[in-house]
Amino acid sequence: MNTNTKMLLIAILAAPAATLGAAQANAQAVAVADPQGAIANTKAFGAAVAQIKTTYKTQLDQSTARRAAVQKEIEALALALDTDKNGQVSQQELEAAQAAKRPEIAAIQQKQAAVQQEVSRLEAPAARAQQYAAEQIAMKYEAALQSVVSKRSVQLIVRPDAVIFAQPAADLTPAITAELDTVVPSVSTTPPANWQPGQAGAAQAAPAATTAPAKKPTTR
Repeated sequence: MNTNTKMLLIAILAAPAATLGAAQANAQAVAVADPQGAIANTKAFGAAVAQIKTTYKTQLDQSTARRAAVQKEIEALALALDTDKNGQVSQQELEAAQAAKRPEIAAIQQKQAAVQQEVSRLEAPAARAQQYAAEQIAMKYEAALQSVVSKRSVQLIVRPDAVIFAQPAADLTPAITAELDTVVPSVSTTPPANWQPGQAGAAQAAPAATTAPAKKPTTR
């Protein structure tokens, strides 16, 4: 995990592709909203992420160090596949190594699988805390959305990935974030002992992130 950019976050629930606004306006309006972005950009979530980075710094640093160490080991193994000695493993060289069942291929795959399990274990407490924080905000997403819809007299909302073109003014995401900042000024980063992800049935969305696996040999 790159703690300088993104923290691990597991998506809670998928947001609906389109939402009908509660307000009935004379002029029918269509707007765009990104549920994940709206939640991720809230002050409460930002503060929670910062707190989690501090609380679980030891585990996250260990995860980063292990990933970097294994990556170096993988790169060393990959050098044996670089038959033309140009410092890179081409697609042709990789395919030839796979066809020949070179032991380096199996060793690389084993190291990738092992480090993924290790970093997942190290990052699990931080991931759980971050998901708990996100769910608390997500519980208020629908109400925040409806509030913005009513104020803007919007009748239809679509996700950004369903839009070919939209003016910036059509994006309700910042307004939804501002509404969430009002109704959810802060969240807890300590899940109850019996808490399970997804318990917030009213949640509509949560920002997503991925944990990057160890890199495969560079190809050209």
